[in-house]
Amino acid sequence: MGGDRKDFFVSHAGADRAWAEWVAWQLVDAGYTVELDVWDWPVGRNFVTAMSDALDGCDRVVALVSAAYVDRSRYTREEWAASRVHLPGAGGDRLVPVRVENVPVAEVPALLRPLVSCDLFGVDALEARRVLLAAVKGPTQPGGEPVFPGRGTPGGLREPGGSGPRLPGTLPRVWNVPARNPGFTGRDGLLVAVRERLLTGDRAVVQALHGMGGVGKTQLAMEYAHRFAGAYELTWWIDSEQAALIGEQFAALGAALGCVAADAGIEAVRAAVLAELRQGGRWLLVFDNAGSPGDLRGWLPGGGGHVLITSRERRWGAIAAAVEVDVLARAESVAILQNEVTGLSGADADRLADALGDLPLAVAQAAGYMAETGTAAAEYLDLLRTRAVQLLAENVPDFYPRSLAAATQLIADRLADQDPAAAELANLCAFLAPEPIPADLFTRAAAELPGELAARVADPLAWRQTLAQLARQSLARIDQRGLQMHRLTQVILRGSLPSEQAAATRRCTEAILAASDPADPVNPVTWPRWARLMPHLIAADLAATEDPGLRWMACHACHYLLYRGETRTGHDLASDLRQRWRDRLGGDDQNTLAVTYYFAWALREMGRYARSPGPGPGHPGPQPPGTWCRQPRHPGVRHHPGHRPVPVGGGGGCPRPGPGHPGPQAPGAGRGQPRHPDVRHHPGHRPVPVGGGGGCPRPGPGHPGPQAPGAGRGPPQHPDVRQQPRHRPARAGGGGGCPQPGPGHPGPPPPGAG
Repeated sequence: MGGDRKDFFVSHAGADRAWAEWVAWQLVDAGYTVELDVWDWPVGRNFVTAMSDALDGCDRVVALVSAAYVDRSRYTREEWAASRVHLPGAGGDRLVPVRVENVPVAEVPALLRPLVSCDLFGVDALEARRVLLAAVKGPTQPGGEPVFPGRGTPGGLREPGGSGPRLPGTLPRVWNVPARNPGFTGRDGLLVAVRERLLTGDRAVVQALHGMGGVGKTQLAMEYAHRFAGAYELTWWIDSEQAALIGEQFAALGAALGCVAADAGIEAVRAAVLAELRQGGRWLLVFDNAGSPGDLRGWLPGGGGHVLITSRERRWGAIAAAVEVDVLARAESVAILQNEVTGLSGADADRLADALGDLPLAVAQAAGYMAETGTAAAEYLDLLRTRAVQLLAENVPDFYPRSLAAATQLIADRLADQDPAAAELANLCAFLAPEPIPADLFTRAAAELPGELAARVADPLAWRQTLAQLARQSLARIDQRGLQMHRLTQVILRGSLPSEQAAATRRCTEAILAASDPADPVNPVTWPRWARLMPHLIAADLAATEDPGLRWMACHACHYLLYRGETRTGHDLASDLRQRWRDRLGGDDQNTLAVTYYFAWALREMGRYARSPGPGPGHPGPQPPGTWCRQPRHPGVRHHPGHRPVPVGGGGGCPRPGPGHPGPQAPGAGRGQPRHPDVRHHPGHRPVPVGGGGGCPRPGPGHPGPQAPGAGRGPPQHPDVRQQPRHRPARAGGGGGCPQPGPGHPGPPPPGAG
């Protein structure tokens, strides 16, 4: 700001930028010196330092009081609090508050209440200027003619090229923007960013707001047009969904400007309107719901005006600066829900916002439905889980053209007609999680994909073009992490499929996941891959799958979670799978036995010994003193009273044959390694004898192949547990054991154990 002091610093909230520019301009025009952040602070300057310097370097502060300004979460509270400090030589209070919005007195901080004495809203421009200058003790009349459009008449049109903004909230005479949404909430940062980019000139005078359906692109453009209406002499809204109708809307604009004859052809209209716009510099055109850059290329005037485009299409770089519109911030979603639904608690609003993915249209539909029908939050969440498509087709807000379900289905139908393979990929994504999906999840499982999509995967160029097709339609977001689909888009796509097609798509998704099993869950090299796949694995409803490969992958996932130390998550997954698989597949099923092992492991890690499976299926219960070798017993083997373990020397065994009990053993039996229930054995497998040699002649998962002499003398090794270096098996005489305790390694046993 330099070394010179300024008369005023204009303090404002981001949402009130239009007011700040108007007030600052009026003060400068009246002969004062002014510092305004959006005029004087360069990009990259430290905001806190700049504000501190401004408060120190300005004699007084004009505070534009609005609901946003007095919000407790905003930095502006620090500005007006600091402004109340008297400086040497400064007479009276430094703070000059003026209201630009009807803020209830109860919401105004007590420190400001006695000072708020003038309002700039609700009056015409001349009166607003008079009130402002009186408040700052300036002259009651400016030195020259007041610079305000329409000579005090709201809606008047100034001469083209005139300087100075009109009073915020007044509309230009040439105006056809749809009515403002009174329930619009939030987006202040994005609106200010769009405004700043438009003011930089060059290519940024054309801004393309792109994003998925229902994210609020049209609402954002509409709010911008109303909020900054005073900055433009002309604002014209053009519905661009059907490119063939753009010409007719330009003809209407030409008639309003008086530059087009009633019988003029489209080309004459285009030439006349574009020439008229190029002569002025304070106009705004909004092309809403444009299909592609090619549809608009011939209709952009250039010159000093501004253009906003809203579209699902992402590729606008050739003619516009692209601005991605994302979902609402959680606080904004909660505010909308609580404003519309009387008595809704913050916790319930947060749960609803989370289930709706903070998508503006979905939030607006939910708020309207709950307010109209008196539906409680818990009931709405249940409906969203069981009847989402029907629910998201209900209660379309007045300011949206169609429901979220209808908008999404329209896009999906269009994609199915244009590119069936891309539509098939979208359906597969709908059965995965709303987290990023690794693109190679599909390329590694090409054999499991439908015909046309499998052909695309085989060709890297065609595959990338297919991904781009989803992004262009805003059905998914594509970046270096993969592709990501919003949870409500997934719900709508799943619900729109016929039952047979939905079942087939789910089976295909399960096969793709099973083909991508990283395996080796104790190997840190596989952990990043496991971390990326876990959300999608859980979303696959593992307990209900009929795919054997996916069930084994679920077992490996439990092992991965427990070995990584994510005990709670591993416990919850193993517990659910154990219970449901036991009911569906039986207690003796290999997957049930394996997941029971991980469930017991999780309980042990959590110190919940009392909750460990009791005597009976999957657990031997307390053992009597002197039990054979005290070897860790795999929880998947059902023991019963009277069971005698097989001694090393052979013979003995269980006198009561049954599931998991082969009965009395012949001499020499029992020398092999115990069989882990999740290792599938094959004919010809030979257990490892204590003396070494032998082993399995067919190496594979769980089968190390022929063993060297001396192998097999240690305790049974769980086939999924990597033995650490320097691991020493327990000696029968006590001591020894593994010196590095960890998952699968209990550490050195006490003397006499093992």
